[in-house]
Amino acid sequence: MLAHSARTALPKAVSQQVRTATSLGVGLNKITASRVPAKYGGVFNATLIPGDGVGKEITASVKDIFEHLNVPVEFEEFDVSGDTNPTEAEFKRSMDSLRRNKVGLKGILYTPVERSGHTSWNVAMRQQLDIYASVTLCKSLPGFPTRHSNVDFAIIRENTEGEYSGLEHMAVPGVVESLKIMTKAKSERIARFAFDFAIKNGRKHVTCVHKANIMKLGDGLFLNTCREVAQEYKNSGITFSDMIVDNCSMQLVAKPQQFDVMVMPNLYGSIISNIGAGLVGGPGIVPGASIGREYALFEPGCRHVAKDIQGQDVANPAAMILSATMMLRHLGLDHHANTIASSVYKVINDKKVRTPDMGGASRTTDFTQAVIGGL
Repeated sequence: MLAHSARTALPKAVSQQVRTATSLGVGLNKITASRVPAKYGGVFNATLIPGDGVGKEITASVKDIFEHLNVPVEFEEFDVSGDTNPTEAEFKRSMDSLRRNKVGLKGILYTPVERSGHTSWNVAMRQQLDIYASVTLCKSLPGFPTRHSNVDFAIIRENTEGEYSGLEHMAVPGVVESLKIMTKAKSERIARFAFDFAIKNGRKHVTCVHKANIMKLGDGLFLNTCREVAQEYKNSGITFSDMIVDNCSMQLVAKPQQFDVMVMPNLYGSIISNIGAGLVGGPGIVPGASIGREYALFEPGCRHVAKDIQGQDVANPAAMILSATMMLRHLGLDHHANTIASSVYKVINDKKVRTPDMGGASRTTDFTQAVIGGL
């Protein structure tokens, strides 16, 4: 399985860690001969969308590392941007590529707040390809201490409905109706994904995050569906609880060690993943993936464009590199994935190369070269 619980080979200094941030199973079958997306002469084709902000800089790190290690992956790169909208042609070509390859690596696409009616390419990709499960891994890393230690939880976020359904209209001037869509089928699908994820990765507890005390029908449907699914897994050793989202936010910053696997609707997942990233050191070290039945799109778990540091060569590429190793495991390239991930963890643990977000003055290219030097 994508997450057949492969354990990343870590350097001795960090080998005591039970689970590394990218040794995950996300409930998707590993690519088999009958489902190989596009492979010619032993080389996999994958779609690459660098995205906006620092996307080009951190995906360039991945390409440099892959080239140095001779990873058998060839990227089809598309310069899709959410910043401009003169034509959808490039976006459509990137979607065609994803449909062919079934696997992609992606930066974050900017969605302008001030432009009414502007399509979010991030949301459009998830909805068109039914990439329904977002996985964000928040874990304390050896060599990078934060306020809390021993943090290790996974956020499973429903990706295709909820507040992100995109159904808004102005009923009368000054009155806007925004529809939140919740369905039993998609609630059940994401709940099963969360429990399967827990089983395949040696996790013990699933927490459903909701606001059913106020949104009794919408979030009530999500909560009750999760409870029904939990009953089917009660003999698997996975325990279940639920928590209101505002209480969950407080509990996360007070005692994050209590959480293991968290499953939640779309908007809550966006907020909680940012809290999770802040707990373990920021968006630069949190890997992630968006998974569907047919397609897998790997991207940093905390979706920040970072336009404020664009072009300055100071972005932390660790999250993108680790997300790329998750993609390699999905393709069955475990040796390459473990080699790269081990080097990333060693660079962080050695404390010699630190980008500004980690309290240092090193550049993106310095971090990349340090990872290459450790391969």
